[in-house]
Amino acid sequence: MSLVINHNLMAMNAQRNLTDHYGRLGKSTRRLSSGLRVGVAADDAAGLAIRELMRSEISSMHQGIRNASDAISLIQTADGALQVIDEKLIRMKELAMQASTGTYNSDQRLIIDSEYQAMSSEINRIAMATDFNGIYLLNGNLSGTSATHNGRGVSSTGPLKIHFGTGNDSSEDYYYVAIAGSTSSSFGLGHSAAAKGGATAELQNAGKAISTQALAQTAMAAINDAIISKDKIRANLGAMQNRLENTITNLEIQAENLQAAESRISDVDVATEMTEFVRNQILTQSAVAMLAQANSLPRMAMQLIGG
Repeated sequence: MSLVINHNLMAMNAQRNLTDHYGRLGKSTRRLSSGLRVGVAADDAAGLAIRELMRSEISSMHQGIRNASDAISLIQTADGALQVIDEKLIRMKELAMQASTGTYNSDQRLIIDSEYQAMSSEINRIAMATDFNGIYLLNGNLSGTSATHNGRGVSSTGPLKIHFGTGNDSSEDYYYVAIAGSTSSSFGLGHSAAAKGGATAELQNAGKAISTQALAQTAMAAINDAIISKDKIRANLGAMQNRLENTITNLEIQAENLQAAESRISDVDVATEMTEFVRNQILTQSAVAMLAQANSLPRMAMQLIGG
């Protein structure tokens, strides 16, 4: 290489290497400070696209877990109210049993019937008042099948739709919670109950009152049917709660595995990156030193000119 003064090729070469090493040092610094291997699209365009899709899936799964947890809270609210209704039905059965014996006169049966009707009214009140976040649970609004669900309006009608999946597939991403009405009339008890089929007046009015011995005797079978209906509702709710708990467990496992996959794509390997950082730091320092030396080489030409 000739000794010239118009160009300093060695300094230019050292400066180019310095720029390259300094840029890599900056990238390592960014990765180590952020913890991300893929911080910008230029780092790994395909990896960035995959990572963002995974992040959206993970976020949706976490919301699905919260949705399922809220549904469990709703079911527990309904089950707690049904437990209180259960106590009222047991008391009504006890009153019917009391009124069915012949040791009480008509006035005493009317007194017993007044408590019976009070229990019926209380069942109605509980069923009409039990709600979760403004959604009434036991008044019959959530009864029916999935085919009767309609979510097109501002307020959905029919069974409650619990959405926990990241898509909109009926076999994978959601299912319905249906709760039959639990009012005293839906159980066929109390004055508000509809007339039933039967050969006698007592059978037609079974469960409506216990003001006579015959009505009290027929009421016991009607109350048994009401207790069975209530137990079926509670059993369905219990099965749905278990299903939701299993769904939450499955979603948590999926989210954890997907988070691990996303981490392998997105997160920086600190040990590897720190090694690269130290390497680039040394190369940068070396390039700075060599650039300083290269910038001093043209002075040798001045010595020749001066000589």
